[in-house]
Amino acid sequence: MRIDQQSVGTRGMLPLLCAQFLSALADNALLFVAIALLQAKFAPNWQIPLLQEFFVLSYILLAPFVGPFADSYPKGRVMLIANTIKLIGATAMMLGLNPLVSYGLVGIGAAAYSPAKYGILSELVSREQLVKANALMEGSTIVAILLGAVLGGFLASQHLTIALIVVSGCYFAAALMNLLIPKLTAFRSVKTFSPYALVQHFQLVLIQLIVNRDARLALLGGSVFWGAGATLRLLLVAWVPVALHINDISLPANLSGVVAIGIAVGAFMAAKFIGLKNVERVLPVGISIGVLIILFAHSTNLYMAIGLLILIGTAGGFYVVPLNALLQECGHATVGAGNAVAVQNFFENFSMLLLVGLYILMEKIGFPIVQAASIFGVVILVSIGLIARARLSQEYSV
Repeated sequence: MRIDQQSVGTRGMLPLLCAQFLSALADNALLFVAIALLQAKFAPNWQIPLLQEFFVLSYILLAPFVGPFADSYPKGRVMLIANTIKLIGATAMMLGLNPLVSYGLVGIGAAAYSPAKYGILSELVSREQLVKANALMEGSTIVAILLGAVLGGFLASQHLTIALIVVSGCYFAAALMNLLIPKLTAFRSVKTFSPYALVQHFQLVLIQLIVNRDARLALLGGSVFWGAGATLRLLLVAWVPVALHINDISLPANLSGVVAIGIAVGAFMAAKFIGLKNVERVLPVGISIGVLIILFAHSTNLYMAIGLLILIGTAGGFYVVPLNALLQECGHATVGAGNAVAVQNFFENFSMLLLVGLYILMEKIGFPIVQAASIFGVVILVSIGLIARARLSQEYSV
C-alpha cells in the first residue's frame, strides 16, 4: 500500500519527518549529556568513545531480528515501540543507571527504529521520488543532529538533570508523532520469530544483498561513511582541547553541529544532481572525505576547522544520500526494505565498532590526538578508494 505517490508531501511524510527530527534530536543531545555525566564521575578518557560501542552493539546483535520485525507490522507502530524503549533508557540514566548501560538501552530502541524509518519511505513514495524523500529524511536528521548536539552540550554544561528531562520529553513527543503516521499494510509477515530461524533468514538476506552489485555498493560505501561520522564526533571531544586549547564540552558539540550543516547542504545537492542511474558520481566525493579529515586534523585555527568540517559534512551528505536510496530500492524490490535496512545497520554499526574501537585502542596506547585523527583520515581515504576502484572495474567489465 502506497499513499499518494505523486508527491513526497503526503499526509504520511510530515509526521514521519517530525518524529525522526525529535528522536534524532534526543539521540544526539543524550550523547553529550552522557559524556558530561562520565566526566562528572571522573571516568577515564577511553570510556567516552566506549559510549558509542555500547550504543552500536545493539544494532549488530539485533540485526537478524529488527528487519523482519519492521516488515511484519505497520512501520509507524514499530517506530512507536522503538521510541518508547529510547524513553526508558533516557529515564534510567536520569534515575542514576550507569551512562554506558543506559545509552546501550537507548541503542536497542535505535536499532529497532532504523529499519522502520527508512523502510517506510519506499512504501510512501514512488521510485522516482526516493532520492528526494531520502534527502528530506536526511535533512530532518541533520538539522536534529545540529540542534541536538548544540542543545545537549549547552544543557549538559548547565544542569544534567534538566538536560535529561528535556531529552526524555523529546522521545515522548516523537512517540506521539508516530501515532499520526498512517497505518500501512505490513510488507511481509514473518512466519516465526524463532531466533535460530531469524538468524538463518538474516544470513540469506545478507547474501542476497551482497551478491547484488548495487546493494553491495550501498552497503559498503555507506558503512565507511557512518563509521567515519561516529568516530569523528568522538575525536572532536579530545581534539578541541589539544588543537584549539579550549576546554568546554559545548564546543565539540557545536562543531558536530557544523558537520551536520554541511551534510544538510550535501543532501540538498544530491537530491538536485544525483539519481539512481548515475550514483557512481558520488564516489570521488566520498574519497575526498578522507583527504579533508587529514587536513582538519592538522588545523589549529577555529575558523579553519569550521570551514573544513563544513566541507567534510557537505561531501558526506552528497555521498551517502544516493547510496541510502539505492539500497532502499534494491531492498524493496527483493528482500523487503526493512530487511535491507537491518542488513545496512549491521554493516554500518560493525564499521562504527571497528573504527571507534581503533580510536579507543589509540587512546589507550597514548597516541597524540592529531596523529590518531590523521590515521583515521587515511583509513577512510583508502577504504572508499578501494570501493570506488572495485565499482568502476565492474562498470568497465560489463
